[in-house]
Amino acid sequence: MKCTDNRKLTRAQIQRLRRKRQRRRMFFLLLFLICFLVFAGYLFYYFVIRSHEISFDDPFQASAEVTGVLTTPESEGARAESFASNLCVTAGEVSVDGISLQYAEAGALMDLSEKNVLFANNVHERLYPASLTKIMTALVAMKYGNLDDVVTIDAAALDIDAESSVAYLELGDQYTLRQLLYGLLIASGNDAGNAIALHVGGSLDNFVAMMNQEALAIGATNTHFMNAHGLQDENHYTTAYDVYLMFQEAMKYDVFADAVSQKSYVVTYTAADTFQYERTWTSTSHYFTGEAEIPENVTIFGGKTGTTDEAGACLALLSKDTYGNSYFSVILRSSTKDDLYAEMNKLLSIIDN
Repeated sequence: MKCTDNRKLTRAQIQRLRRKRQRRRMFFLLLFLICFLVFAGYLFYYFVIRSHEISFDDPFQASAEVTGVLTTPESEGARAESFASNLCVTAGEVSVDGISLQYAEAGALMDLSEKNVLFANNVHERLYPASLTKIMTALVAMKYGNLDDVVTIDAAALDIDAESSVAYLELGDQYTLRQLLYGLLIASGNDAGNAIALHVGGSLDNFVAMMNQEALAIGATNTHFMNAHGLQDENHYTTAYDVYLMFQEAMKYDVFADAVSQKSYVVTYTAADTFQYERTWTSTSHYFTGEAEIPENVTIFGGKTGTTDEAGACLALLSKDTYGNSYFSVILRSSTKDDLYAEMNKLLSIIDN
């Protein structure tokens, strides 16, 4: 019997047994990890994914959690409103028997009480707005400026065509931003537009960027501005419909509603010599100056005029019928001011019919 040989064989067996045990341990460890991952995945599915699944048996059901309207005690019966739910909307032409614009490029009449477009002609055609631009100038100033700020008129504000419409501001004059809005909207002062833009925007270019941003925000996507006053620039344009969007947004501010309704306005300001003076700004609307006759059963609340050679004669107007219902009307690029008011009266005559 060879004891030495038996001892060597036993060592070899022991090594093989150790290797088997190690493989067995690795197998069970791997199996445990797989089972753990499967179990963790099941828990994730059950508590995270499955709990958020929605049945789409009726995908258009109003009470559906995702596709419908969430119902709470506070919102019972309520529905989400679209962007245009409180606007007069038209995709194109709206005609009225016997009414046409012979001397203007575009025009519209809207019933603001019923949110109806009563007349529309070329309302989405891009045209030059002239001083209707100042509706947006006022909107940006009211939204982002402090109306009680005191503004000192500098040379940059007065760098404008002296023959254009101005509020007769002078170097060193001091006005509040609120007062300048009246000069902008009543006297249609281009100098007031520049002064407002410089104060609120910090620079003319920055203020114009704010105007374009605000136009997009209110849906006036066919509008682009190059200045704050409306003097001619081929890249400065809007549409009759976009003027409506700007006007109705600006009317949310009391100072705008008051300014466009004034026939005249007396302002007290401080001049460069530190003395106070008064100046009177008079409306440019022929309805307010008595140069145009107002149709029967219609009350002119107010509006904004605009005129340049390229833009023609323009007018945005707010009026009311005998029952107090409000209407917005606008005409762009009329051949003359006389034609402008004659055809505006045509549109206003629809109100009484």
